Amino acid sequence: MKKKELEQFKNKTLVELEKNLAEYRDKLWTLRTDLAAGKVKNVKEINVSKKAIAIILTLINQNKNK
Repeated sequence: MKKKELEQFKNKTLVELEKNLAEYRDKLWTLRTDLAAGKVKNVKEINVSKKAIAIILTLINQNKNK
């Protein structure tokens, strides 16, 4: 994940972050099922999705504690 993408996440509202979280979780689930079926060629995309989910969850928790 690039610094530019991280800054974009930091500027989003809590509702937008939760929406993005749901999208990344759906994408991760799809990637995992496709990996099991042998359809995924870019395995690195799974790690990128996992890191994005972790960053979004961190930002959500930071916003809730404020």
